Amino acid sequence: MPPPKPIQASPKTLSLLNDLHSKSQSQEHTISMYTFWAIKLLTSLFSSASWSQSDDDYMRDKFIALEPAKCEFIYLIARSSGARNIVEAGTSFGVSTIYLALAAGQNAASRLHSESGAGKYQAKVIATEKEASKAKQARQHWRLVGDEVEPWITLLEGDLLETLPAELERTGDIDLLLLDIWIPLALPTLQLVKPRLRRGALIITDMTGIAKKAYSDLLGYLHDPANGFKTMTTPFSGGLEVTVYLPDLE
Repeated sequence: MPPPKPIQASPKTLSLLNDLHSKSQSQEHTISMYTFWAIKLLTSLFSSASWSQSDDDYMRDKFIALEPAKCEFIYLIARSSGARNIVEAGTSFGVSTIYLALAAGQNAASRLHSESGAGKYQAKVIATEKEASKAKQARQHWRLVGDEVEPWITLLEGDLLETLPAELERTGDIDLLLLDIWIPLALPTLQLVKPRLRRGALIITDMTGIAKKAYSDLLGYLHDPANGFKTMTTPFSGGLEVTVYLPDLE
């Protein structure tokens, strides 16, 4: 008998996630995608990373979803840390958002239960997506899951550096930030969210192993003790950076 899934979700949600991951992996394991990422990686080794309109056009129908093991890991650390206010930079078709919303909603329910029903049932996953067609598809996926995730998701369409500040003002301290976005936007996004991070907040960044040079600005910022982060690159495929915000106590 296979081991049980590490996430708590209905059979309907588990079936949808399995289907979405299968579609994503089918896209990833093509010569076209291997060639695309190889060219982008090689370019980043010799020049500043750039992203063109043709790149946008090519990626418009691509999932670019985190692998199942990474999503399950992020779900588990979100549950273990009690994360309820989460920012996801780079939603794409909304696959990883489902895991984040499951964790946030379940954490809110656990807190409500522990307080014997006192207070308000609160959780929020702020999802960001620049591409309108992907945002539309993400909403459709969340609608298929329904109340298990939809109540916890706020989707911001457009440039997150423009849309995110106002939403952060309407949100409590941020417990978890997922950076799965165009690499040059990773550091500006972290700097934008940092003033709202609670002590002990988690920051998860994908592909920091294979794209270490492209991430040099972000990693330099994380490694500077003055900025208050403790970080390590975990041995998931491509490297998954797990960072904790631990500024000095005043």
